[in-house]
Amino acid sequence: MRKLLSFVLLFVSLLSQAQSPFQAAIDTRSKAIAPKLIEWRRHIHQNPELGNREFKTQQYIANHLRSLGIEVTLLAKTGVLGVLKGGKPGPVIALRADIDGLPVKERVDVPYKSTVTADYMGTPVSVMHACGHDTHTSILMGTAEVLAGMKKDIAGTVKFFFQPAEEGPPADEEGGAPLMIKEGVMDNPKVDAVFGLHISSSLEIGEIKYKSGSMMASSDWFTIKVKGKQTHGSTPWTGIDPIVVGTQIINNLQTIVSRQQDLTVAPVVITVGKFHSGVRANIIPEVAELEGTIRTLDSKMQKDVHQKIRQVAQNVAEAWGAEVDVFIDTKTLVTYNDPALVAAMVPSLEKAAGKSHVTPGIWTTGAEDFSFFGEKAPAFFFNLGGMPKGTDPAKAAPHHTPDFYLDDSMLDVGVKAFCNIVFDYPGVKK
Repeated sequence: MRKLLSFVLLFVSLLSQAQSPFQAAIDTRSKAIAPKLIEWRRHIHQNPELGNREFKTQQYIANHLRSLGIEVTLLAKTGVLGVLKGGKPGPVIALRADIDGLPVKERVDVPYKSTVTADYMGTPVSVMHACGHDTHTSILMGTAEVLAGMKKDIAGTVKFFFQPAEEGPPADEEGGAPLMIKEGVMDNPKVDAVFGLHISSSLEIGEIKYKSGSMMASSDWFTIKVKGKQTHGSTPWTGIDPIVVGTQIINNLQTIVSRQQDLTVAPVVITVGKFHSGVRANIIPEVAELEGTIRTLDSKMQKDVHQKIRQVAQNVAEAWGAEVDVFIDTKTLVTYNDPALVAAMVPSLEKAAGKSHVTPGIWTTGAEDFSFFGEKAPAFFFNLGGMPKGTDPAKAAPHHTPDFYLDDSMLDVGVKAFCNIVFDYPGVKK
């Protein structure tokens, strides 16, 4: 059945390169709501909320969808599911936006600057949309408005996923895409294909980049606890130093990347970001704790790296007479774009941005929990430009930083992309 789907998608991609009878209406309606997109985005930007705490954002979105006559369900703590049934029979298409902010203090001096504070894991923090989720939300709200106005012409059903906690829920809570899936967003009716986008601060506005196959890395977080034997710092031979053992583990973890993985298949990153141990300069402590992240772009390599990390930590600890426990928590899977779906839908993106502004890109070691939706149905995730024209990409502030900045003057390109996808998708049932 997959081969049949690929054949039909390829055939439809050739047909969809021609002007859609609905493209002019999509372009006109998207341009007309461009001022609203900016208004919504800046309101959300000025009122950011952390993952699983997006209560006001949830209501803001839900009220908008209800005003359009779209069926609304609140789920996954602070998420929103909108369902729009078209006037004709056809497939079920899902479009996704993430809605959460980050514990970052904004430094950019704009009129809609965030001054919001909140509690993050027991600590008061500033909150900012430092990854562009405010633009994703605005774009999907706009897409819903355009499509609701063209409801009678839509073949099939469109599901709008406004997903909380993409950056991760609080440590003791469920959240994000896995909870959305657990609560049934991919079913009743069953989704045939799911699409998402991510704005980029280093890609010029009006541009779209995509990649077939593996696009974004899996993300695993690990903790390695080393138990040694506490002693006086003046007599290290009477104890087992967990700090020395921990440093040896860190050094050896890098040989997994440089000597044990075939980097011609896909890149691998292992980063230790935290190292906790000790209370006094003259005491060798009993315990050291390392925390880090693993990024892979191949699911087989992901499993292999997990096994290698456990093996390295265990062997190093044994060599020193220490004990070790390794915990690995998978945060996301590899974000994988179905090649047949990509081939079929790229012409839809070209209608939105212009053929010369849609180009293939390379994979990234950033991660996305959109990847979980791709386990349930063919998926396509792409990047939309948010960098002001003429800016040097090397000087654009990265995502997750206080100086992160987006030009929101061309968000309608994202709306047109989503709308064209809905009208161009061939409607093949698996």
